[in-house]
Amino acid sequence: MRVIPLGPDGLDELADYARLTDVALRRVTEPEGGLYIAESSKVITRAIAAGHVPRSVLLAEKWLAEMEPILADFPEVPVYVGDAATLETLTGFHMHRGALAAMHRPELPDMAELIRDARRIVILEDIVDHTNVGAIFRAVAGLGADAVLVSPRCADPLYRRSVRVSMGTVLQVPWTRMPEWDDAREILSAAGFHVAALALDERAVTLDEFSAAAPEKIALMLGSEGDGLSRQALHHADSTVIIPMLHGVDSLNVAAASAVALWELRIRE
Repeated sequence: MRVIPLGPDGLDELADYARLTDVALRRVTEPEGGLYIAESSKVITRAIAAGHVPRSVLLAEKWLAEMEPILADFPEVPVYVGDAATLETLTGFHMHRGALAAMHRPELPDMAELIRDARRIVILEDIVDHTNVGAIFRAVAGLGADAVLVSPRCADPLYRRSVRVSMGTVLQVPWTRMPEWDDAREILSAAGFHVAALALDERAVTLDEFSAAAPEKIALMLGSEGDGLSRQALHHADSTVIIPMLHGVDSLNVAAASAVALWELRIRE
């Protein structure tokens, strides 16, 4: 590995890791700069296995041996090594997971190509909490949906917290940004998807009723944490589905609801 000890002088390359706790800064620099941060050896391993390329790695010296086989195919990638205090000063938090890697973002696939052979997909409309995005991706990976579409204003799946909460599954699940609703609906219809909106609506059918006669190809729409799905999204839905609740509770957290719905709508073969 190309190991570079951290000294007192700053390095331009370390700007990728600076001020990681400044959410506003990272929302601008990550998508615009074409990078994301992978945290922990497990997540870095999954990113590389998915074909993503590291630009650099930052870690404490005790993690060098563990990272060496992971980075074997990237001998020219700089690996910056420092003590715990230096790393915390640089990143703004204690790196108890051992390693960070600045990864080049892969080019997102075309929506039509992504969903062409899929049977179960999930659409995230304007979900703003990175924790919820990561948890939904983990449910998608664990319960067997084929792909995720995220709206233009949905939180970034490759944001560090989303990747961490998903346990790296955002690097395994196929996903892309979809266009605005009119264009997206045309692509979904051309691919043969029945669009089911998970929403509180007096016209909604229960999840078990919908599942009993489930269409072959389902696109499950999930809306934002506060307002739920937009009127435009509901206008483009073929069905509205509700999870029946007890004791006066009207709904679940969006990530929990996604897991319940994906389990009920799983492919049974």
